[in-house]
Amino acid sequence: MHVPDGFINAPVSAAAGVVAAAAVAVSLRGARRELAGGGTGGGTGADRTAPLAGLVAAFIFAVQMLNFPVAAGTSGHLLGGALAAILVGPYTGVLCVSVVLLMQGVLFADGGLTALGINISDMALTTTVVAYGVFRLLVKVLPRSRRSITVASFAAALLSVPAAAVCFTALYALGGTTDVPIGKVFTAMVGVHVLIGIGEAVITALTVGAVIAVRPDLVYGARDLACPLQLRTSPLAGTTPAAAPDQTADEPTPTPIPAPAPATPRRSTRPLWLAGLAAALLCAGGLSYYASSSPDGLEKVAHDKGLDTKTEAHATADSPLADYSVKDIANPRLAGGLAGVIGVAATLAVGTGVFVVLRRRRAAADAAPAVDAPAPAEQG
Repeated sequence: MHVPDGFINAPVSAAAGVVAAAAVAVSLRGARRELAGGGTGGGTGADRTAPLAGLVAAFIFAVQMLNFPVAAGTSGHLLGGALAAILVGPYTGVLCVSVVLLMQGVLFADGGLTALGINISDMALTTTVVAYGVFRLLVKVLPRSRRSITVASFAAALLSVPAAAVCFTALYALGGTTDVPIGKVFTAMVGVHVLIGIGEAVITALTVGAVIAVRPDLVYGARDLACPLQLRTSPLAGTTPAAAPDQTADEPTPTPIPAPAPATPRRSTRPLWLAGLAAALLCAGGLSYYASSSPDGLEKVAHDKGLDTKTEAHATADSPLADYSVKDIANPRLAGGLAGVIGVAATLAVGTGVFVVLRRRRAAADAAPAVDAPAPAEQG
């Protein structure tokens, strides 16, 4: 659903850019709380979210290269807003998808640069907000279990894709550059993206379910399932022991000192991180060669309804990685696979860098009051 330059006029594109910039700014503040363990669902695993968030961005980039057929002559691909929001939180999820869209637009000429604000507002903001809202609602009404998290993930992802199609239709109604009846655009966009939403839901539910199976503490949307450690005491605890033979009743009874609770071992995130990275590299570097070559939902609708008559050439169309292929490499499988690996590496580096900086700034802000607080005045 990457909107190219020329689909929507300059004023609406600029307005969408302002909305996208505001959303990213708000998400930067919200992500600092999520990465530091604050906000809804904070607690277990929160301090390990930053490396996972960068991996989520890289994984979304990789899976977006796997177009799957949804109808005759039409394909679809993961949008990723629901997956990111459930795994690492809604604010961090907006940033994850925004990083992916930025890398795709700059390096691979996928999605217009003047339309970047439209794509962020549509594919990052709309999908994340709708998906996480549906997810939280379902989690509250469904039984408290891991299966409920997976079911809620499926439904949230399923609804997020047609919601993005509705958002695009609204933007096109405001600033479309071709004279096409908006009712036809709405019907075509929502119809095909309901089918794409099924694929999005399957990918999201399988991924969330796989992570929950091995590390539920690292899934932001499942942190409420983590039970806090409870120290069970003996039934005799708190009773007054009988006085010793050489101890009178008037003498105070010593208070027993409870044994310290055993420390909960901290599990390493490295196995999951390496497995996720391997999966991303496999998708982008190998499986992407077998992806459907049919146009995606927006491309198909644009061609059939005449939305693309004023499409402008991409500013980075001459990029050595344009169209997800390394120039000057004749073998298409090698060229596409290498481009995918480069994209995963670039997205992982940028995403992880952003989230680590946010995490450290939050940690520094939390530590500042303790450092700057004045020492209590001495009495006497």
